[in-house]
Amino acid sequence: MNELIRVEIEDRVAIITIDNPPVNVLSGNVVQGLLKAFKKVEADSLVKAVVLTGAGEKAFMAGADIKEFPTWLGREDMVQHVKLNHLLFNYIERLRKPTIAMLNGLTLGGGCELALSCDLRIAEENTQIGLPEINLGIFPGGGGTQRLPKLIGIPKAKELMFFGGSINAKEALNIGLVNKVTKTGEGLYAAKEWATNLSEKSLNSIRNIKEAMEYGFEHSFDEGIAKETELFCKTFQHEDAFEGIKAFIEKRSPNFNTGNK
Repeated sequence: MNELIRVEIEDRVAIITIDNPPVNVLSGNVVQGLLKAFKKVEADSLVKAVVLTGAGEKAFMAGADIKEFPTWLGREDMVQHVKLNHLLFNYIERLRKPTIAMLNGLTLGGGCELALSCDLRIAEENTQIGLPEINLGIFPGGGGTQRLPKLIGIPKAKELMFFGGSINAKEALNIGLVNKVTKTGEGLYAAKEWATNLSEKSLNSIRNIKEAMEYGFEHSFDEGIAKETELFCKTFQHEDAFEGIKAFIEKRSPNFNTGNK
């Protein structure tokens, strides 16, 4: 796959690990490797859920590779570099499978933006999360100005981006930036447990929930309701609905095994 990116598949769960020591920075090679990894698990019909994490105990991802920044200064084509990051983050956000970011340490700048592109976030208690770009005289350019306010609200998002400080896992949980906090060293177990649980759900339903929510964020309430109605009716005619309803009536667990259909 890529020496900086590892992909392991356990049962129906794919675990993608960023291994770019010492703090797993988001270099151009890491971006390319992650894009390939997510395309691989998207195409694998046996994979039903994805966990993304960082190798080691220091960081999920401590931001972009600042050593690359001087090569961007004064370049008219730097937009291509920025668009590559957006290509990756958008691909993850729109993945037709549930994604969980397991934050195990520093989650800063591009690392925070990468985590925001996932559906769910679990943070170990030693995690520090922030968007420090303003301290370099720039600002978050990997979707942070768009995704963070949608998640935690504009006032708190401005506070984090204007001051450039970081918050701990507990505060991130309190403001809704992460979904769960675990003890240090236990995050991957919790993420695998969640992913395994999700892998037993209807993948078709999860896809449609994601589509309905994203559409609603970008359109009016009435348009969002119309999209929800369309997708709900479509979902009701899917084989997963037949199986789920039948299983409920028969008082058994449903067997959703529809792959990428």
